[in-house]
Amino acid sequence: MQGVESIPSEFPGAPSDVTAVVEATAESLADDLNDVVHVLHAHPETAFNEHRSAAYLVNLLSRHGIEAQLGVHGVDTAIRAEIGSADGPAIAVLAEYDALPEVGHACGHNVIAAAGVGAFIALAKTLQANPQAFRGRVVFLGTPAEEGHSGKEVLARHGAFEGLGAAVMVHPYGYDLADQVWLGRRLLTITYNGVAAHASAQPFMGRNALDAANLAYQGIGLLRQQLPPVDRVHAIISEGGTRPSVIPERAVLKLYARSKFPETLRDLSSRLEEIARGAALMAGTGVDIDWDEHPPSLPVRTNSALTGRWVAAQHRRGRNPLPAGVVSETLAASTDFGNVSYRIPGIHPLISIAAPDLALHTRAFAAAADSPAAESGALDGACGLAVTMLDYLCDPELRTRVAEEFAAQGGIIDVPGYFA
Repeated sequence: MQGVESIPSEFPGAPSDVTAVVEATAESLADDLNDVVHVLHAHPETAFNEHRSAAYLVNLLSRHGIEAQLGVHGVDTAIRAEIGSADGPAIAVLAEYDALPEVGHACGHNVIAAAGVGAFIALAKTLQANPQAFRGRVVFLGTPAEEGHSGKEVLARHGAFEGLGAAVMVHPYGYDLADQVWLGRRLLTITYNGVAAHASAQPFMGRNALDAANLAYQGIGLLRQQLPPVDRVHAIISEGGTRPSVIPERAVLKLYARSKFPETLRDLSSRLEEIARGAALMAGTGVDIDWDEHPPSLPVRTNSALTGRWVAAQHRRGRNPLPAGVVSETLAASTDFGNVSYRIPGIHPLISIAAPDLALHTRAFAAAADSPAAESGALDGACGLAVTMLDYLCDPELRTRVAEEFAAQGGIIDVPGYFA
């Protein structure tokens, strides 16, 4: 990746003297951020169960003189804290802290939490020392249940992002990336209802639900030849009968559908429904199609004007975040930050804490999330987020471009109603 230039920024951002103070303040929090990295890593908690992690972050904010609310926006483990005044722009920094079953912080959300809370405290302490440092409001949002549950969408439907002009966060990875594809994701459950019969004596009296599930599974496999390269479908047959001597009267498929754009995700959803109904028709069964047990995640819409300031801030840390298109789009996962990015402008860059070939959601990445590289990523991430937010608050031309770009990209999408 040598020789690849990061996305430049045409905006000056915040005054250099204030930027230096904010960055130095973030650096002074290094011990606290290291503790967040390691304490959360040692006590992983899954979606909506992050009680210890959330309490730890609230206590950390309190130790720095910041009052935070726990149990907000409809989620017991969500956090909200605010600094500044309402007579100016408003921006939020987001922090995740849920972990995965069995493999713990194999997505590095402990690093996300440290970077987010560190950025917020750095701005809070700067404002405490100098009330004229910047004008506006900064919101810290602790956002639970990213892994498989779209917790940010739950918070959004309870007003978490109302009145905000933008949102930022950073995710650990094997590369420093200013912008990378994050796919939209929907969850689909297909239930086939057949007729049970004795599999030997009277099989002709039955309607085999497992046959329907098998036909649907094969149909999805054949569909893959026609899918765009960044569409994904993953399926399992979670129920398929109870014993070989009985024609199964019930079978269940569970699927993830992913795509790069909201429009293509909606098209993919329609194709999967057609396959599901076609399989039922062939097998002579009934079918129930149930979407989105948890709210869907939209793809991330990145704001390039804001991304340029993140790149400038990371250059100050000696990092060179790569622009979009350098790392293959096929290395793509999903995040509920996408739902935020279609409500307000946002960025979701990645910061390196591991070797490039180390995959997320593995035990090896979980180990990397508890390493000295994770500490460096948390600190550099905190500095970068703090300075990026400061730039947004201090540079009116930047804010105008951020808003204009968001409007040109299509503006606000009705996320809850998009797939209705």
